[in-house]
Amino acid sequence: MRTYDVNWIQLWNRLVREREVQRREEPLPDANDRWSARAEKYDERTQDRWQAKDTSREFLVSLLKSLPKPTLLDIGAGSGKWAVPLSPFVRHVTAVEPSPAMRARLEEHLSKKGITNVTIVPEAWPCAAAEHDVTLCSHSMYGFDDFERFVRGVEAVTRHTCVWLMRAPPLNGIMADAARHILGHPYDSVNFQIAFNALLQMGIFPNVLMEDPRTWDPWIHDSVADALAEVKRKMRLYDDTTHDEFLKDLLERRLIRKDGRYVWPCGTHAALMYWQVASKEKAHE
Repeated sequence: MRTYDVNWIQLWNRLVREREVQRREEPLPDANDRWSARAEKYDERTQDRWQAKDTSREFLVSLLKSLPKPTLLDIGAGSGKWAVPLSPFVRHVTAVEPSPAMRARLEEHLSKKGITNVTIVPEAWPCAAAEHDVTLCSHSMYGFDDFERFVRGVEAVTRHTCVWLMRAPPLNGIMADAARHILGHPYDSVNFQIAFNALLQMGIFPNVLMEDPRTWDPWIHDSVADALAEVKRKMRLYDDTTHDEFLKDLLERRLIRKDGRYVWPCGTHAALMYWQVASKEKAHE
């Protein structure tokens, strides 16, 4: 795959649709709430992040302080990773969150901290929403299989700035090498690199901030066989053994042995993209 030949929007849409097929085949503990079994762990990580230095939070606070009495639309608010710490810097936050488990934890944080300027919308995006000065999508865009429609829908309710936070995996990582061998490109799923190029394709030129060296917790497996099963699940190979020899060799060479287990090399970072939305008047000229 040559970069200049790629239709990034189509690549995003195709990867999301393929992933959605996989999701439908995976059993869930609660079919009505995909996050029910993971909300507690997610919220623990959220609270840890509140205590740590955070360049993304510093940027968002600075942005909000630069605007007069701003409003914030948090799409996929989760347990309040952003709605809670940013609430002192805005007139109002609208937190869109479809998961009951996530909303319960967000409501608990708001109550404990006495925060009264956050409204929770218990729906999935897209939903009816008024214009806000800033819209924030933090890892909540990965499931939308019409990239251009998603972007334009978010821009339609944004007066000033759109902000996205996304995972930015290394292009020389294990999953990238696996995807390159199997798919012909290094993308096993949608990420910052694809979104950035797709936005350029739409004529949007986002600014980018990479978080201070902050890697995601590495995957850890008890055996190479377990790691192989995980790669095959993510690559949607399942019972297909065509690439097993290549993948097993890749894992044996790249995984790190530690305390009798197999640890994936670190390397995934988070990227923050932001761009100002063209005024509605100019957009209609």
